[in-house]
Amino acid sequence: MDYDFEHYLVEVRELLERGDRDDLRALLDEMRFQDIAFVFMELRIEDLPMVFNLLASGRRVDVFSHLDPDYQYRLITRLPEHEAHEILSRMDPDDLTALLEDLPKDEVRRLLRLLPFRTIRRALTLLGYPEDSVGRMMSPQFVAVRSDMSVGDALESIREQSEQGRPANTIFVVDADGRLSGIIPLKHFVLGKPEDDVTSLAAPPVATLHPEDRQQAAAEAMQHYDLEVLPVIDQDGELVGTITVDDVLDMVEEETTEDFHKMGSVGMVGLSLRDANPWLLFRKRIGWLLVLIAVGLLGGSILSGFEDVIESVVVLVFFLPMVIASGGNAGAQSSTLMVRALAVGDVHARDWVKLWTREFAVSAALGVTLGLAVAALGLWRGGMTVAFVVGLAMLLIVVISSLIGVLLPFLLSRFRLDPATASAPLITSISDIMGILIYFSLAVALLNIPGPA
Repeated sequence: MDYDFEHYLVEVRELLERGDRDDLRALLDEMRFQDIAFVFMELRIEDLPMVFNLLASGRRVDVFSHLDPDYQYRLITRLPEHEAHEILSRMDPDDLTALLEDLPKDEVRRLLRLLPFRTIRRALTLLGYPEDSVGRMMSPQFVAVRSDMSVGDALESIREQSEQGRPANTIFVVDADGRLSGIIPLKHFVLGKPEDDVTSLAAPPVATLHPEDRQQAAAEAMQHYDLEVLPVIDQDGELVGTITVDDVLDMVEEETTEDFHKMGSVGMVGLSLRDANPWLLFRKRIGWLLVLIAVGLLGGSILSGFEDVIESVVVLVFFLPMVIASGGNAGAQSSTLMVRALAVGDVHARDWVKLWTREFAVSAALGVTLGLAVAALGLWRGGMTVAFVVGLAMLLIVVISSLIGVLLPFLLSRFRLDPATASAPLITSISDIMGILIYFSLAVALLNIPGPA
């Protein structure tokens, strides 16, 4: 009978409550390791070591590798040292790096002491690359054959390398110095004769990456060329690792989550929201809220300077929230569109003039439409002059806020900052200040009211 992972979770919990380890072990044996990993991350942390020990020894590494890093760390610290050593030693290098890179230095050193020297050297090599670089997520394990081999000799070499746990779906062809010269899908070896040269089956790599390239470049190349694996080469052209589509999917999910957090003015939580404790959520949110309070105080100070204007024409207060909010919303819209376009590579820094010009036309049309709507209300509440003030203010605020929303992500990108920092709350706060200045300055100029000292 087929189950989805929700059904598995219910069954595992029932067997744990009954203490039926034999049936639980039998259930785990028939489950896919991806489903087991999901179930693990829904169980109580104190149950993890016992359930993990019920797994067949050959499946433990696969299950462990599919856990989120936070769960991996919680589990590995509760296992006996010899079991932790076995798990960490058999992990793929890129999965091990993903676990280590988010841990405090003391914990990294403690876990590294459990590993053999070769694994330590490999892990430190990957950790030595810049954060968010291709080198951090590439796997140094791949199957490569020399370009001077025959198909028969290459197949024998592929078998030997596969027995060492290296993925063999894609075969890389290298010269005597290890420089990449071609790529062969494994299925193409079926078409070759044993005496043929390997080079007769090879095709030049469609795209290559360098370890220092941004991880986003891997996602863009895979999407553009519809690839499942990308070779990573050093400055001399030597093959040093590979990036697979599952690595990229994990990265894209993490990047998207981080962008959403930043656009909500929340720091990266780094683990499931369900498992985050209140203190962590407080720390991740309070910083930006304090910054936005400071920005709001600036807007309040500006507003207090126009007290005489407000007292002279009280009806202006009726339209203030509407006009200011419209500017903030328009700026947030344009900022969100631009941040996403930059993230997926639809636009680049060199496109800013074209996009800014187009946004001016779009925002002007939006501003005129909203201005006419609010001017009709202004005519009803305060007469022709008030209608003109609020209508013109709406037009200017929407246009200026939209242009700021487009430009700010480009400026952040230019200074090598994450464009997602141009979040909706930040854009809204900036638009509020600009809106107050524009709104009351127009009122002073057009209604002949004494302005602030």
